[in-house]
Amino acid sequence: MHLLRELEKFLQNSNMPPARFGREVMGDPRFIFDLRNGREPRPRTVRRVRAYLESVQ
Repeated sequence: MHLLRELEKFLQNSNMPPARFGREVMGDPRFIFDLRNGREPRPRTVRRVRAYLESVQ
């Protein structure tokens, strides 16, 4: 599944604002907004985000 779709689903289910996710997980409050605007994350970033998503489920 595409990372942005996974993140959107997580944000919706958790009621977490996108800026908070970016700040807490990536240290970048614009992370989700940048993905929505076409930013392509590096493989290491994808692994980091997915590891976080797995740890909170």
